[in-house]
Amino acid sequence: MIEQRSGSSATTSPTLTHPETMRAAVMSGIGGPEVLGIAEVPSPVRVNAEVLVKVAAAGVNPLDAKTRAGRGVAAAISSYPCILGYDFAGVVVETPYAAHPLNVGDEVFGMMSVPRGAGSYAEYVSVPTLQVARKPKSLSLTEAAAVPLAALTAWGLVVDLAKAHEGQRMLIHAAAGGVGHFAVQFATYFGARVAATGSARNLNWLRELGASTVIDYTAVAFEQQLSDLDVVIDLVGNVHAETGSRSLSTLRPGGLIINGPTGSWPGFEEEAAAAGMRATTYKVAPDASTLAVIARLIDSGDVRVHVDRSYPLSAAGEAHRDIEGGHTRGKLVLQIGAMPF
Repeated sequence: MIEQRSGSSATTSPTLTHPETMRAAVMSGIGGPEVLGIAEVPSPVRVNAEVLVKVAAAGVNPLDAKTRAGRGVAAAISSYPCILGYDFAGVVVETPYAAHPLNVGDEVFGMMSVPRGAGSYAEYVSVPTLQVARKPKSLSLTEAAAVPLAALTAWGLVVDLAKAHEGQRMLIHAAAGGVGHFAVQFATYFGARVAATGSARNLNWLRELGASTVIDYTAVAFEQQLSDLDVVIDLVGNVHAETGSRSLSTLRPGGLIINGPTGSWPGFEEEAAAAGMRATTYKVAPDASTLAVIARLIDSGDVRVHVDRSYPLSAAGEAHRDIEGGHTRGKLVLQIGAMPF
């Protein structure tokens, strides 16, 4: 029920009633998936230009698991317990002011700034308006929660850095994963010819997403099949079979290789330079305006999201075990709150 009451930042704005405490999957310290457990914690307090969102679902990303294990962004965690999770989808329950473009009751999706603040493995989040957008109308809240971090990362890699265009030749590794399956679709949407690596079970699916060449990395040496490429989107690095280093031989002189996973290829830029290639890493940032563009592409049918599995919030540890095991097609999602409410 919508009521009028004083907002958290001493402004008057419409709100939906919400509790002072909430359930969250909290991380008690660095360790294995068992360090994730359910706790009752204070609900976030909305301030300034933030919106308060009741979370229906939260995406699970490899970076979450890396951070829990002491890598990723773990060094920036200031205290425990803490709440992980970047992606969320849910319903706005409080806005900064009455005439704000986002209204109470709007279904939205967005990306948190972990660990500078609490994450999305929780029943409520308070998030700056520059990090949240209306969710695609064609998606459920569960599906929408699978989009933000992976799609924004793929957009940054393929559109902002690689500048995908007609006639460009691009190789995308780990193409069936969360970032990869968006990268394939963005690249083909903008006209690039995509070669994609994946396991045998995903090859036909990658063709459906738009890849013109698909390679089973378990059966074929991709560098023997490809040459004179313009761009490699490396979502593996050298953590598996020296994939990154082997990719350099597939590029044309002066071609571009973009390495995504943090710490996956020590000496990456030096090795690429020695081979005569351009090289860069990439770090994603929350961006509501780009999310709005991605939402339009999803609603037009040009881009789709695949949710491999969903879990209750209490099974966050199990979700981490599964994502660390690899071989996920698309995204994993935590179901958090029942809608409508």
